[in-house]
Amino acid sequence: MWGLLTSLNDVLIPHLRSIYALSYVQAMLVQFCFFGAYALISLPAGILIRKIGYQNGVVAGLLIAAAGCALFYPASANGYALFLLAFFVLAAGITVLQVAANPYVTELGDPRTASSRLTLTQAFNSLGTTVAPTLGGILILSGGVLTAAQFKLLPAAEQVLYRAKEAASVQGPYLALAAALGILALLFALVKLPAISHRDEVTVAGADKKTSAWAHRHLVLGAIAIFLYVGGEVSIGSFLINFMGEANIAGLKPVEAAHFVSFYWGGAMLGRFVGFAVMRYVSPGKTLAFNSLCVIALILAAIFSHGQVAMWSLIGVGLFNSIMFPTIFSMALNKLGAFTGQGSGILCMAIVGGAIVPFAQGFLADRIGLQISFLVPAACYTFILYFGLKYAGMYKK
Repeated sequence: MWGLLTSLNDVLIPHLRSIYALSYVQAMLVQFCFFGAYALISLPAGILIRKIGYQNGVVAGLLIAAAGCALFYPASANGYALFLLAFFVLAAGITVLQVAANPYVTELGDPRTASSRLTLTQAFNSLGTTVAPTLGGILILSGGVLTAAQFKLLPAAEQVLYRAKEAASVQGPYLALAAALGILALLFALVKLPAISHRDEVTVAGADKKTSAWAHRHLVLGAIAIFLYVGGEVSIGSFLINFMGEANIAGLKPVEAAHFVSFYWGGAMLGRFVGFAVMRYVSPGKTLAFNSLCVIALILAAIFSHGQVAMWSLIGVGLFNSIMFPTIFSMALNKLGAFTGQGSGILCMAIVGGAIVPFAQGFLADRIGLQISFLVPAACYTFILYFGLKYAGMYKK
């Protein structure tokens, strides 16, 4: 569910950009508000989860996300600003959900296979991100979206009617999502799950004198890596439909391009199932470094080529993105013990990179062109390459 909700933004951004005649920077306010919630909500979410536990934290996250989805109904009649508020509330719920669920998965077994375990669960997250663009294309974009030039040619009265009609197309899908989240919350409230607590742990193995998660260098570097990874991944997904619409790339209409965005996220799903098996035998750090190198090469190919080569190079990034988030997350939480909850809050706060990096790329795209602006995510993956190499031997006995 949270994969589907996050990936639907990639369809809504070009849709809202067309409806409200937005620049790239203005359109990226969607991701700014959505991922900005991680910066504001993660640490309070960590405090909440310490009080109510992991399982109740998941329930709370699902209910808040359901409220955010319900807000899309009035937003469709009240303009772009209320849409941005709805994105923020929705993301606040997903933040609580992630702060609770990710460390819970890492704690349910051998620390050496935590990356593999979290990668497996994130593969189902990718199932949602794979389905969402095609589903959103059918439910939201199927009516056809006008370009900015076509919109300006309409008489003023028709512009108002067009905006109202296209904005209302999100009401049904998001009310259905709100209902589904409510049902999931009920199921998680009733099901019996193992209880995990660090309350009795006074010290952390090998780090007796450390009194805060911030004292662990690998966590701090991991937070930077999460910031840059999420920023790079979201930035590519956010601009992919517009990128494929460029005349020198594929010249696709938004509804056609939305189907190809599913390949981007589908590659991540496939890669996570493969990564789950690979990382039971290969160092997570080495796997992370290899995938980062492949992503950098693919982005550069997309920037400096054109046509099908550029298009499929950028789509191919999804395959190698696959293991990055769960691998960085579990490596950063390694041996934090009593500070695991605090560390998870810090890492989820770093997801705010999904707000900052697309905004920076949008700023460049408005000024120097969309294709060359992909140098921004390419730079992000350079640090991830460094992080993977630095901690390649983290899980050695």
